[in-house]
Amino acid sequence: MAATMLAMSSCGDRLNLAPTNQIDQSSALQTSSDVQAALLGSYNRLGSYYVLGGQVQLSADLLANNGDVAWGGTFVQPGQFNTKNILVNNSYTSLIWTDSYATINICNNILANLDKVTEANRARFEGEARFIRGTVYFNLVRLFAKTWGDGDNTANPGVPLVLTPTTVIGNDSYVARNSVSQVYAQVIDDLTKAEAALPATAYTTTAGKMTGQATKWAAAGMLSRVYLMQLDYTNAAAAANRVIQSGVYQLNADYESSFNLVNQNSPENIFSTQVTSQAGDNSLRTFYSVNERGDITITNNLFAQFEDGDARGEFFAEDGGSVYSLKFNTQYSNVPILRLAEMYLTRAEANFRLNTSTGATPLADVNRIRNRVGLANLTTVNLNAILKERKLELLFEGELLHDLKRTRRTVGSLAFNANNLVMPIPFREMQVNNMLVQNPGYN
Repeated sequence: MAATMLAMSSCGDRLNLAPTNQIDQSSALQTSSDVQAALLGSYNRLGSYYVLGGQVQLSADLLANNGDVAWGGTFVQPGQFNTKNILVNNSYTSLIWTDSYATINICNNILANLDKVTEANRARFEGEARFIRGTVYFNLVRLFAKTWGDGDNTANPGVPLVLTPTTVIGNDSYVARNSVSQVYAQVIDDLTKAEAALPATAYTTTAGKMTGQATKWAAAGMLSRVYLMQLDYTNAAAAANRVIQSGVYQLNADYESSFNLVNQNSPENIFSTQVTSQAGDNSLRTFYSVNERGDITITNNLFAQFEDGDARGEFFAEDGGSVYSLKFNTQYSNVPILRLAEMYLTRAEANFRLNTSTGATPLADVNRIRNRVGLANLTTVNLNAILKERKLELLFEGELLHDLKRTRRTVGSLAFNANNLVMPIPFREMQVNNMLVQNPGYN
């Protein structure tokens, strides 16, 4: 009987276990290895479907579409971006918002637990978390708020700045939207500190392949985007020039080599989100590739913008009478976020506007990009030529809408600051958080 009682007691102990899907906050991040695991998780979140796995880029490009592509998909949500008729209950906007804030919250937890990290890794972990947080906030404020300079940046609502870990959803976690200027200031603060803290060389595996973690040049490259968006051409040129002059990255000999890379990163790609069969997403392939849904086809309107012999104008495939982009044609391929070509074009535009030649003349930078795709040198350059090269070089990479807004150009008949070129604050968020205000033009 004693043996039976002991066996029953032992069995009871094994059955009376704490649930493993619930971890007390005080024991979640205890060691440097725990924080490192969370950091890897933040990269995975950053590369997820509704963040930089493609939907942030795709939604912006469909909003910018003025006949260059045709939308033939049956999904209602991206179709609303294409028609510029977004409903407040659009699930894509809601998931972009919630998944972005989930990514930010992981970064906040990392930054709140840096005291657990070994001294050798502390600066790097902080730099990576700040790079990711700053990048996500930059994309959120560009999508969900008026563009920089459209009215009073100190009064225009941006997005809520949450800079400490959120552990419980309650009244204390409901916050108002910070101003556009406050969000930009935080983005610049994060990215500047990231650039100072991150290493100058890319992380590699024992086989010599780059792992895809952020470097100081990724932070500088993202800063060049932020400054360009703010029309701060001096700092935009300087940040882009730092990346170029670092010598860490090189333009590929051919345009196509920057795309469709599986388990590797191109020497031209300053930062890419990593995709495997277990982690990360490339939803751009889902919509652009003929091998997937193929919802987005290319029109003659776009082809007419390429010069004869431009290799970028040949990076397409015809199937069944429709034409598709080949940029995102391979399963599990990484998603390029920052490429060296963009840095040359940013430097060219900023120098042209300032009448300076930081690093090189605008003409030299533009011709470098043209030569790579088989085009002859220009003898003179103007702003329209620079912006055209930028559009054709960065097609379908998510920057066109923001370039149109910062240069005050139209999208068809829509002015750059049209209400329907800004995403609505998701209906779900408005329902639970009465401190939020909706964007103009949405009920």
